[in-house]
Amino acid sequence: MKTLHTYAAELEVAVEFLTVLPIKGKREAGVQADRPDLGQSAGWFPWVGVAIGAGAGLAWWLSGLAMPPMLPAALAVAAWAVLTGGLHLDGLADCCDGLLSAAPAERRLEIMRDPRLGTFGAVGLYLVLVTKIAAVYSLSPANAIPAILLAASSGRGLILLARWQPNAHPGGMGEDFKSGLQRASLPLAAVPVMGSCIFLGWTGVLAVLAALLATAAVFSLARGRIGGLTGDVLGCAVEASELAVLLVCNIQLPV
Repeated sequence: MKTLHTYAAELEVAVEFLTVLPIKGKREAGVQADRPDLGQSAGWFPWVGVAIGAGAGLAWWLSGLAMPPMLPAALAVAAWAVLTGGLHLDGLADCCDGLLSAAPAERRLEIMRDPRLGTFGAVGLYLVLVTKIAAVYSLSPANAIPAILLAASSGRGLILLARWQPNAHPGGMGEDFKSGLQRASLPLAAVPVMGSCIFLGWTGVLAVLAALLATAAVFSLARGRIGGLTGDVLGCAVEASELAVLLVCNIQLPV
């Protein structure tokens, strides 16, 4: 049975990986050997997502006190990206460059490993960021923060489904993430997502279903184009599911 120390160590690893926040684990190099791996810490990913969403929501709320609506939306998305260090946006750009290429599968993998930004990657980044800003701008004031929290948590929770997906190649972050994933992580990951849904009612449920479809679509594309998942694919899936949640939360359901 896991101890409180183990849970704390897993949360620390999740925060270190998903954010730019300074934490103890980054300073104490001597304790790295007995720290949990990335997959073992995956149950905490949606919880960290709630913290990221809270930061973006706070930026939206504070700036909205003195600025017209478009600027708070842009600042919220900027805070979202800054808190994560652009981790998932980088995966999105690499996937756009590689998965949308007409090259053979091995060449697509090489393109995704190339740090240079290509045309598909630049266009993909632009479209996602602009659409995110427009989606946050269009949210009702009452639903904006719950929608941001749900997007940030569900995006990081649904990538746990990678446990049942093939790897594109041996080694790398994708395989490291998958190898440590445990079934016990799923209930832990579901709690913040379900909690965020409560504030949005049926719209939240539909948003999570849309995020699930977006994640499945990215995974399916990766299987067809490169034979499986990589770390970049997981990042792309997070961005796709976040955007899906924000778009659905803008749908006006009849009362």
